[in-house]
Amino acid sequence: MHPLLHTADNIACEDLMVALDECHAKGFLWKSMGMCNDAKEALNQCLRAERAKRVGANRTGAENKNAKIRAMWKEIDENS
Repeated sequence: MHPLLHTADNIACEDLMVALDECHAKGFLWKSMGMCNDAKEALNQCLRAERAKRVGANRTGAENKNAKIRAMWKEIDENS
């Protein structure tokens, strides 16, 4: 598996990553016959869900930060 996938952000998908690695270790013919497709699809769905969680958290944090900045500028404009 790509080293960047093995991070704290994707710890929930660790078992699926291991399963895909094990499937790929069975050999070229196993992979080429599509025997690892289910494991790969499950991993893709898990990674997509984890990314959606991070995006939601980042968006909420950014909105809160922007609201705080707007409030500060509003206070500065009112006091000027």
